[in-house]
Amino acid sequence: MLMINETHDVNLTSWVTSANSKSDFPIQNLPFAIVKRKGQKEAFRGGVAIGDQVIDLAAVAKLKLFSGVPQEALEAASQSTLNDLMDLGDEANSALRLALSKALRADSPLQTALAPTLISQGDIEFGMPCQIGDYTDFYTSIYHATAVGKLFRPDNPLLPNYKWIPIGYHGRSSTIGISGQQFHRPVGQTKAPDALEPSFGPCKRLDYELEMGLFVGKSTQMGEIIKIENAEQHLFGVCIFNDWSARDIQAWEYQPLGPFLAKSFASTISPWIVTMEALAPYRSEFTRPETDPQTMSHLTSEHNSRYGGLDIDLSCFIQTKTMRENQQTMAQLSQSNFKYSYWTPAQLITHHASNGCAMRSGDLLGSGTQSGPTDEEAGSLLELSKGGKTPVDLPNGEKRTFLEDGDSIIMRASCSKQGAARIGFGEVEATILPAIV
Repeated sequence: MLMINETHDVNLTSWVTSANSKSDFPIQNLPFAIVKRKGQKEAFRGGVAIGDQVIDLAAVAKLKLFSGVPQEALEAASQSTLNDLMDLGDEANSALRLALSKALRADSPLQTALAPTLISQGDIEFGMPCQIGDYTDFYTSIYHATAVGKLFRPDNPLLPNYKWIPIGYHGRSSTIGISGQQFHRPVGQTKAPDALEPSFGPCKRLDYELEMGLFVGKSTQMGEIIKIENAEQHLFGVCIFNDWSARDIQAWEYQPLGPFLAKSFASTISPWIVTMEALAPYRSEFTRPETDPQTMSHLTSEHNSRYGGLDIDLSCFIQTKTMRENQQTMAQLSQSNFKYSYWTPAQLITHHASNGCAMRSGDLLGSGTQSGPTDEEAGSLLELSKGGKTPVDLPNGEKRTFLEDGDSIIMRASCSKQGAARIGFGEVEATILPAIV
């Protein structure tokens, strides 16, 4: 497990002065994305955020300022996807992070050489950070699972397996898009409770899910298991993830095999990937209530118990079509925290590979909706509206039980604590277009 080192020093400042004030991207963060200049006919390549700038990693690689492992990792990060960088593993990525940290510090002798490689964040467009070969969505918030379960099984909201294994399903990677994604309202088969037979048409209960996405780093081969002690060597970093859901389609199709078309029409990720090493100061203890089943031995380690959780603040906002037309600001729907997760990132990847399933760099693991213990910390409209029975009031007088055409959902995430620099993930935003019928 990557631990705190000199790159996390709260006293570090950068010669990129915008990184030294209120920013998601101080020198203690250094998240990765795939970028290019807006309107330019040039290749996408790796970039690292520092303040309101992006350091062009392909341009830096050509300068040959680094050597050895950091230069090897830098050249991998210069490609059109981050897959090769991810597959180098945590030691190489840590070496590159340290080299970039030293190069960007206020006293760095490399400032003159590196300054021309900076691009303003306002002048870039993002590409997908990696080729996502496979995508698995988990169900790690016990508060979300309980709240949703109560809507269908009031006397027994949690199924018997929930506290024993991380529950997940295999999703569709082809419709995962970067922040700014626009998609048409899905069309599908639904069945009203009082109807004799199903009907086909636009989804009427469209919802968002406030999640985190975990990117697989170093690959494994088929038949190779991942021990929990080594699990985070196979995780590269974390992004914000909106797993859009068609609740009425899901209610009709999910038994007996689980989500299918209700989840495969769109998912949206934030462009910046915050590395697992950057998150080291924000690790939290992982515990279970004494009355719950204690985790099986293959999903347990001393390090996971002491540091397995992640203390990440999450917020979700809505901007309706009416808000945009009237130049009104977005409205907050809820806020939560990833520390409420019932399973840790290490447990998710260990469980995923426990049957010998091959994990490949760039694979995405969705955390599942991250709801907290109070109503205000619900990570979906399904919970906030009590299954559509209680409309959510917006500040401009509008109401929502589920999402309408033209609605944009914006999600943000950040980490902060005393004695550590605040770091952020940026945001993920996407907008719903009318159905094509």
